[in-house]
Amino acid sequence: MKLLKYMLIFVPISFIGYFLNFSPTIMFILACLSIIPLAGLMGEGTEEISFYAGPKIGGFLNGTFGNATELIISFFALKQGLFEVVKSSIAGAVIGNILLVLGASMLAGGLKYKTQKFNEKVSDVSSSMLLFAVLGLCIPALFTHTVDPSLLNTRYEGLSLFVAVIMIIIYALSLLFSFSTHKHLYAISPTEDLNHQAKWSLPKALLILLLSTVVIAIESEFLVSGIEPITESLGWSEFFVGIILIPIIGNAAEHSTAITMALKNKMDVALEIAIGSSLQIILFVAPILIFLSLFFTPMSIVFNEFELVALLAAIIIANKVAHDGESNWLEGVQLLSVYLIIAASFFIL
Repeated sequence: MKLLKYMLIFVPISFIGYFLNFSPTIMFILACLSIIPLAGLMGEGTEEISFYAGPKIGGFLNGTFGNATELIISFFALKQGLFEVVKSSIAGAVIGNILLVLGASMLAGGLKYKTQKFNEKVSDVSSSMLLFAVLGLCIPALFTHTVDPSLLNTRYEGLSLFVAVIMIIIYALSLLFSFSTHKHLYAISPTEDLNHQAKWSLPKALLILLLSTVVIAIESEFLVSGIEPITESLGWSEFFVGIILIPIIGNAAEHSTAITMALKNKMDVALEIAIGSSLQIILFVAPILIFLSLFFTPMSIVFNEFELVALLAAIIIANKVAHDGESNWLEGVQLLSVYLIIAASFFIL
């Protein structure tokens, strides 16, 4: 976290660059370097709030605000009509969480501990829910890829809205499941946080959370404004920016937390960060973006064929890895290898 705090210097630099009319490409780079520490500050704020609200509420807030950065970035991309960037960032967040974050966590933890165990029941519930969620995203896309385009009309937008409503309902039911009817499955050891105390007061934590969210919103507009210029100047595709860069930038702090938890032999937490964040992206962030698009130009849930294959591959691997309740460094290497192959493929598109 110390390195992230030093990176906060890029926040005032980006504001200076804006008033001095720096090029969109430079503003894109400065925004990226600014959002990473701001996201970390947001995560630290939610962690401090958890000491006052309790671990379960704190964990929920951590997951929610962990994805807030990506939601804000996607909102500004949506506003500018960059639908491919928005949809690829949704797919990229899921792929990145499952393959990059979980893979790096298993590799780091596995190098320190021969075998790491986690709650098999919770991981089964989460991975099964993730499989359903991805299928919910894929079915509308498969529909458009198999039906004659001339037969498609505005009714398809209604299908996207219907799927979004179902996703939101499932998300609400999953919260009911974990917080009420089956909360015993998610019970946290009473000794787990005995050695940790809040460093900030509650008002300070709330203020930092609010300020970091506002500044991230401003930096996100800088970033999105530079997407098209940087893709033209560097020859990158919008798919690569959306599926690789934006998820890494928006979730960098969350990724480092997962790896830190794995190094502390807390694979349950690392797994929940990776899979839980992916679930929230699909069941909450994606539907919210679809609803928000109605105020601009309606966006439908249509992924290209390669995004569909990459998503399904990531989820199948996640289910395979999570079913036995234990992990090792080799599984981490396998997940990272698949991620690198996918990233390289999108880079050359």
